[in-house]
Amino acid sequence: MTVERNGFGLPATSRRSTAAPRRVSPARLRGILALDDFEEHARRFLPRPIFGYIASGSETNASLHDNRAAFKQYALLPRALVDVSRRSHKTTLFGVTHSPPFGIAPVGFSALSAYRGDIVLARAAARAGIPMIMSGASLIRMEDVAKAAPGSWFQAYLPGRTDVITAHLERIAAAGFNTLVITVDVPVVSNRENGVRSGFSAPLRPSLRLAWHGLVRPRWTIGTFLRTLTLHGMPHFENASVERGPPIIARNVANHLAGRDQLDWKHIAFIRENWAGRLVLKGVLRGEDARRAVGCGVDGLIVSNHGGRQLDGAPSPLRVLPDIADAVAGAVPVMFDSGVRRGTDVLKALALGASFVFLGRPFIYAAAIAGKAGVLHAHKLLSEEIDRDMALLGINTLSDLTSDFLKDTARERACSERPRRKTRSSVGL
Repeated sequence: MTVERNGFGLPATSRRSTAAPRRVSPARLRGILALDDFEEHARRFLPRPIFGYIASGSETNASLHDNRAAFKQYALLPRALVDVSRRSHKTTLFGVTHSPPFGIAPVGFSALSAYRGDIVLARAAARAGIPMIMSGASLIRMEDVAKAAPGSWFQAYLPGRTDVITAHLERIAAAGFNTLVITVDVPVVSNRENGVRSGFSAPLRPSLRLAWHGLVRPRWTIGTFLRTLTLHGMPHFENASVERGPPIIARNVANHLAGRDQLDWKHIAFIRENWAGRLVLKGVLRGEDARRAVGCGVDGLIVSNHGGRQLDGAPSPLRVLPDIADAVAGAVPVMFDSGVRRGTDVLKALALGASFVFLGRPFIYAAAIAGKAGVLHAHKLLSEEIDRDMALLGINTLSDLTSDFLKDTARERACSERPRRKTRSSVGL
């Protein structure tokens, strides 16, 4: 008997069992029925500074809020009386079959939120047969993550210096990563004033306030922080530069992120020339940039506004997704992240031109409160929603999805509210 396998060498699952095998969930997962539920549980579990770092956006949070608001702009138009008993949410990305069509976006400082967070996310993703992108702002060595979960992707923040870029590429390749994601929307770190208000800084600075936040969250303090200290020592910035970076708690730290404001298109061309694996650009919001990226030979794009954490006032990626999909005209996969929380969100993004979807915050919340079991539970919830929503929408495959299944309600409201030009009869002539 031939067994279909996914990109991680594990048996591919059928439509009826796309999530992890059913098991008795930890008690803390029994009341979690949707991805949004993880956030409230994480709020009560994580110290305020760490939760604030994950949950907040930059400045006024305008982009953060627009990421969710954009999905409300579109209503779904279902087809009736369609036999959907043979539906499947399989899709192919870079020659690998995934089911369902979503993966885990990079989340910085994951090991501060969840015990061995990057490894937990990577192993859960491999078990579920979905891609996971490891963050360059991680606290676990990239070599350890690649060893624990071969097939993971690596996301890097690179400076505009070819010598440093070359050293980074050599280390990433030696670690075993084949897919490199370059984030292009962080020439400088944005104004993260909301994180500062919650008590977060990078690195964390010792203070009585920080100690208090840990004391009032004893489960996190014992199960994540003290456990990490005991078994692995003080976490460091392991991958922000070629050498090991500073510890996560320090009073003074050198700037290991300098030079990113010099990164430009010539460096992308240099990376393409010197990186043998797949190359993806993340943070593209303009059609002209998408076309230029294709011209540089990249293998894929991720339309993203960094989860609302960089330029405040940047549009939701969903609002520019159709323009970017049109700009590349199928030359490379156009992936999407920012604001996805429901199966209907995934389907809307696919209908607007995305090839694949990534989520970050829900998965790190899940890892924080329940480790690998939490991540697999999140995967199961979203997988089942997509399957159910496909049936309700009246489609059997994701390739059936087009913009014809969407109704732009915001545009219709704007048209209906626009003042009508007066006619001769309306003015009594």
